[in-house]
Amino acid sequence: MTDWHSLEADNVFKKLEASKKGLSAKEAGERLEKYGKNAIEKKSKISALKIFISQFTDFLILILLAAAVISYFMSFIPGEEDRIFDTILISAILIANAIIGFIQEYKAEKSIQALQKMSAPKSNVIRDGVLQEIDSELVVPGDILVLEQGDKVTADARIIEEANLQTNESALTGESLPVSKIVGALKEHTVLAEMKNMVFMDTIVVRGRARVVVTGTGMSTELGKIAEQVAETEEKQTPFQEELDKLGKKLGIMIMIIIAFVAALQFFLGMGRNPLDIFMAAVSLAVAAVPEGLPAIVTLALTIGVRTMAKKNALARRLPVAESLGSVDTICTDKTGTLTENVMTVRKVFSSDIELDVSGEGFATEGKFSLKGKESDPDKLEELLKCGVLCNDATEGADEHGKTKFMGDPTEIALIVSAEKAGLDTKLEREKYHRVSEIQFSSERKMMTVVCMEGSKKTAYSKGAPEILIGKCAYILSNGKKEKLSPKDKEEILKKNSEWGGQALRVLGFAYKEVGKEIKDEEIERDLVFIGMQGMIDPPRAGVREALEDCRKAGIKVVMVTGDNINTAKAIGKELGFAAEGALSGYEIEEISDEKLAKVLEKTEIFARVDPAHKVKILEALQKTGRIVAMTGDGVNDAPALKRADVGIAMGIRGTDVAKETSDLVLLDDNFITIRDAVAEGRGIFDNIKKFVNYLLSSNTAEVLAVFIFTLLALAINFGPGAVILTAAQLLWINLLTDGLPAIALGLDPKSEFVMKRKPRKKNEGVIDKRMLFSIITIGIAMAAVILGVFLWEFFYSEGTDLTEKMVRAQTAAFTCFIIFEMVRVQTVRASFRTKLLTNKWLWMAVSASVILQLVVLYTPLNTFFRVVPLTINELDGIVLGAIVFIALTILIVKAEDRLFGQRER
Repeated sequence: MTDWHSLEADNVFKKLEASKKGLSAKEAGERLEKYGKNAIEKKSKISALKIFISQFTDFLILILLAAAVISYFMSFIPGEEDRIFDTILISAILIANAIIGFIQEYKAEKSIQALQKMSAPKSNVIRDGVLQEIDSELVVPGDILVLEQGDKVTADARIIEEANLQTNESALTGESLPVSKIVGALKEHTVLAEMKNMVFMDTIVVRGRARVVVTGTGMSTELGKIAEQVAETEEKQTPFQEELDKLGKKLGIMIMIIIAFVAALQFFLGMGRNPLDIFMAAVSLAVAAVPEGLPAIVTLALTIGVRTMAKKNALARRLPVAESLGSVDTICTDKTGTLTENVMTVRKVFSSDIELDVSGEGFATEGKFSLKGKESDPDKLEELLKCGVLCNDATEGADEHGKTKFMGDPTEIALIVSAEKAGLDTKLEREKYHRVSEIQFSSERKMMTVVCMEGSKKTAYSKGAPEILIGKCAYILSNGKKEKLSPKDKEEILKKNSEWGGQALRVLGFAYKEVGKEIKDEEIERDLVFIGMQGMIDPPRAGVREALEDCRKAGIKVVMVTGDNINTAKAIGKELGFAAEGALSGYEIEEISDEKLAKVLEKTEIFARVDPAHKVKILEALQKTGRIVAMTGDGVNDAPALKRADVGIAMGIRGTDVAKETSDLVLLDDNFITIRDAVAEGRGIFDNIKKFVNYLLSSNTAEVLAVFIFTLLALAINFGPGAVILTAAQLLWINLLTDGLPAIALGLDPKSEFVMKRKPRKKNEGVIDKRMLFSIITIGIAMAAVILGVFLWEFFYSEGTDLTEKMVRAQTAAFTCFIIFEMVRVQTVRASFRTKLLTNKWLWMAVSASVILQLVVLYTPLNTFFRVVPLTINELDGIVLGAIVFIALTILIVKAEDRLFGQRER
């Protein structure tokens, strides 16, 4: 690979076999054939079928699919026709779950496919010695591109001529300020951010003009290399997806073992059943035991969470990301635009007479000048502010809504805004002082001068680096009078410049000079009158410091990773509460081993001058220590890190399409506060998932235990031939009511107000931890024991006249107990999470609907289909008494839970 930046321009032409006159049409055609089109390769198309099929690969779903198929074939056996009901119900649940998952995932994948859109559609090139406009896809190595202010660079190229060229490379390098470009060769080992004699694909020319020779096109550009890294990075599951898969497999294995044991017990001990009855009982037990609603309800809860997050400006591209955000314990965030406004703002102004602070945010023209905290009149600064307006190329216009919009270099926009804060009519000043000539800014000169005419009076206005400008000055404006510039004045000015620089302010000095009608350029910038200085910075966003503090209180480590210089990063970091001590630059990261970097990351919170490789190195070092990492980014340079991160977060406003394509979450407002809010929503989502996992599994455990224990009791008690505590239809109805509306409504539970005051869960902590396992088992045992007690009471003491009628009445009581107890259980689960009783109206509506539906089954002709009978008042009293006993046992279990595992964090 050729280091084009280290070669002199003549050698670049030799290597490329090109010249300043450009290529001929024939040469360009041959090179197009050789190198291919100047385009980023497209990703393979999304397969809708593949996404839909993937919805059926979960282990729990496979068990239910098997049960549905078996039930379908059994429905053809005489006497087993009602098995078709099992097949229809299971299939309906599975298809609904698949459709929900498919729609969400397919829409998310289709929404952002943009690698092919990264290049500008047209390019100005010199072909056959003539300037031509061609499709950017036809640009080839050796072409001469002609760049002007506002152009998007369409290929990587070496600069051969330039006039005050500056490019915005923030999307590629993370540098927030425009980069001044040069022609000369650089050292071989120069980092990307400092290749000042190169321009890169997808960067923007913000000032000046240039001619450049193309060195790389398409996938051979820096952008193309990043796109290739993204393609090579394998798509990996989120932590939550991994947990849910493990949970499904564990549950499936446990269920299969229980079913096999019960079937074997019934087969070997006889119990008056033929093998077909035993097999069908096992299938019914599988349907009862598998929480078939779990995948659908998890999907629905995540969908609800995603919609809530979208309302708060966080757009999740994949459903599981909504939960994954809640489990992150480290956030690596950009500075520019995420923590800061991504606009330059004047913070301080200085003249020989006074130093004032300037308030206000961004490009808003509202702000005040103050001296030691007290508002001060900026009238004495009129000449300083006027100079900043006149020696300025930024323009003021309007957007599509008619609102004021500034265009140009952010630094120059900041000067216009500071003047307008002081009450200057900047448009009027520019009309009054008409520019007649200029000496443009260059990176070598580090200053700019314009000559303006007011009537017949000519005045030169200059701005530049104070240490350069002061050397051009012989006078100073003091109290509105021109005085000789003394060594003491120079010392004071340079001292103030150094002081502001230490605060990461970008400092510009200002001067003027009255000039005659005939004067040479080299004489204009001599014996200037120094007016003062303005110090500016890209300020922190309002509310970001508080959001960062909330994250730290929630046990989340926040790391600033920026392309800016280390002084700026440290100054902004201090203002936002980051530990500035131990801040590292990209150069230092390169010298540190992976093992040492992992140790350094325990304390270091600021990394500056980083490039794409540094970001990935930091990310991987954090992940090796077991951390769940969210990484933010906006440029194409961030794509590999975004894809490798546990949660990749792209910027919606200033983010490139590549960054959005590879991210998991897009911030619609580019604000760190939105990340904080999204994390809180994610934690709330996971709480709700834990609630209904606990609810569903404890209820299903009770069902399995009741069936299992009844099987053992049937060895000693004559319940009648082929007796079961619940029929297949009854078990399915119970699951439909309990896995349906109430479980779904749990997903709408509001998040706890204390959700950001607890530490993140550990990476190896599953959905079902020891506490939940204790709750599921103990509650399942308690529910099964009480329901069996009610069943036996009704069987021995019911109003039935014969064994069959007693069995039906006892079954009806047990059937209704399951519905009522599980409605009680849903509230006790919420109570264990310290959720207030009346905060979810949808849950109360769901519980009421389930109870009403059960009453409809009991007291309408539907009871014959379910083989149940209407319950008498005495029988209902027994169920209510059983519910009271169950509530009392649940309270005791929750107290035991708190003693064993400590009181749950709210």
